[in-house]
Amino acid sequence: MGARPVSVLRWRPMRAEDIDGVVDVARTAFPDHFEARACFAERFALFAPGCFVLADPVTAGVKGYLVAYPWPLGAIPPLDSLLGTLPDEREAFYLHDLALHPDARGLGHAGPAVRRLFADLRALGGQEVALVSVNDTLAFWRGQGFAAVAADEALRRKLASYGPDARYMRRPI
Repeated sequence: MGARPVSVLRWRPMRAEDIDGVVDVARTAFPDHFEARACFAERFALFAPGCFVLADPVTAGVKGYLVAYPWPLGAIPPLDSLLGTLPDEREAFYLHDLALHPDARGLGHAGPAVRRLFADLRALGGQEVALVSVNDTLAFWRGQGFAAVAADEALRRKLASYGPDARYMRRPI
């Protein structure tokens, strides 16, 4: 067997024209947690500094994305919902999604996206990031320094819509 090809994909800031590619990757990565195009477009419009895509620099084809935005700790937005506005506070952030197309998995792209996000959020004064682990990703997120935290009853009800393995996790920046 030959060596695995070297990936030319690179993380870069998301652009408005990337949204359709982001939706395509999301549909593949999260078939049980579909979110409409409007959700991704709104999050990009509300907080572009937290939106990145993994793309081929030649074709600009999107093979992954990361979306994060300011959000209160201990709270998660309902799936497939518009936020309307973001809180003025910029100490806590919510990592909404990190997704890779199956063609881009296993090539070491996820870790650099998380490191880049944390560096950018640190520069913005962020102190902590939270997320919901789904689709058996708990071990990956633990490897990125996140820890599962106990959820109160209201948060447990919201987590239920994310599936039985959903866990609320946090990590200091």
